[in-house]
Amino acid sequence: MTYTMKVAGLERQLPLCKVSDELYIGAFIMFGDAELTVACAKALLDAVPADSYDYMLTAEAKSIPLIHEMARQSGAEKYFIARKGSKVYMPDPIHVSVRSITTLRQQDLFLGADDCARIKGRRILIVDDVISTGESLHALEELVKTAGGTVTGRAAVLAEGDALSRKDITCLAPLPLFNADGTVKE
Repeated sequence: MTYTMKVAGLERQLPLCKVSDELYIGAFIMFGDAELTVACAKALLDAVPADSYDYMLTAEAKSIPLIHEMARQSGAEKYFIARKGSKVYMPDPIHVSVRSITTLRQQDLFLGADDCARIKGRRILIVDDVISTGESLHALEELVKTAGGTVTGRAAVLAEGDALSRKDITCLAPLPLFNADGTVKE
């Protein structure tokens, strides 16, 4: 089963993936799709005022190509990635725990003290590929707060589920949730 969607002027077929017996999601994967990544980055940059943030932040891993392309197109010299594990090159990392709709277990997100020092006192735009329950978004917001920064925007290519009703998220298109038979959940 697939779902046909159009985003940033491009049409894609999203495979429907089982989350539970009653819930399927459309798998939106930008990895390896350079055309889609470039188009979505441009569209998000057009939708978010450039003077509303100092840096961009995303969570590892699916949004890395998107944030990188947004930084390249906007001329940003630095962006931040919250890592799923503490790395030896991350001095005194801070972390928060998160459980998203696509993750089967709890995960931790980490930022090193060097990144925290750059975030402190700065305005941060959180970038993601898909926002659904908002759990990953909340974790990123907590990291920014702990680091001493301020979240001034939230941008995603797609919003699904609970995120569809949020007015504080800039998104390019809605993504419905699905029943086991492939029909859109009401």
